[in-house]
Amino acid sequence: MAMAGRALTNRVGAAEPIPLPAPKKYPIGIELYGVRGELAKDLPNTLRTVARIGYEVVEFFSPYFGWRFPYAKEVRAQLDDLGLRCFSTHNGFESLLPGETMSHAIELNQILGSRQIIMSSAPRTTKSADDWKNLCEHLTTAVQELKPHGLSAGFHNHHVEWLPIDRGQRVMDILAANTPKEFILQFDVGTCIEAGADPIAWVNANPGRIKSVHLKDWAPGDKAEEKGFRVLFGEGVTPWKELVAALESTGGVEFYLMEQEGSRFSEFETAERCLASWKNLRAGA
Repeated sequence: MAMAGRALTNRVGAAEPIPLPAPKKYPIGIELYGVRGELAKDLPNTLRTVARIGYEVVEFFSPYFGWRFPYAKEVRAQLDDLGLRCFSTHNGFESLLPGETMSHAIELNQILGSRQIIMSSAPRTTKSADDWKNLCEHLTTAVQELKPHGLSAGFHNHHVEWLPIDRGQRVMDILAANTPKEFILQFDVGTCIEAGADPIAWVNANPGRIKSVHLKDWAPGDKAEEKGFRVLFGEGVTPWKELVAALESTGGVEFYLMEQEGSRFSEFETAERCLASWKNLRAGA
């Protein structure tokens, strides 16, 4: 028995240690609005360039909606050839209303491989709390309409949605409270910072709902000083390290998208510099 026990001990002792699970990977992409000038001139070259720079994901914005299906298939083939993915698109209000427009958006997004149809902004007539609650009813319907197609609905915030309206409520709080948990609250960080809101508190208040994030920075100052939204990623006042930790532990983020309004550099150089800063942040530099 003693020898058997020693043999068992030797076998157990010789066993390989159980490896730790690999850290979850969060793809880094670019909202193509940041290279909109180049995109309008030459879409294939724009895709090749952002892939060469090192982006893994692209988000198309509203002009994509005018594509015919054969052209969308050509774009998808280009994405596949370059190793790029499209997980989300930005859309007008009509794309999230049942009918012909939504059907067109569904097919385009399925061709591109997208899984999130994001409303880029609310109709201009949406002003009061009741207006926003009415919009939430439409968005809730969109969630149910898109679900059978493997798609999710979401909303992209701007500065105004962080400001209080009727009875001191913020629009973002109205949206979160009046849409189902699976409705995506795509987080534009820069506009939150500009409005003086707390981005980490927002993430912690909405666990699992912030599945995609626009990495836009902001700094006090004006355009002439190359401040405001013209600062590159990491040059502003956003607490990125703490925010990313909250997004990944609580927010439910699945991927990130660099977004830039414009800067002192060309569009492609801006995209390259911002990505380098993101990689430094991720590396703990």
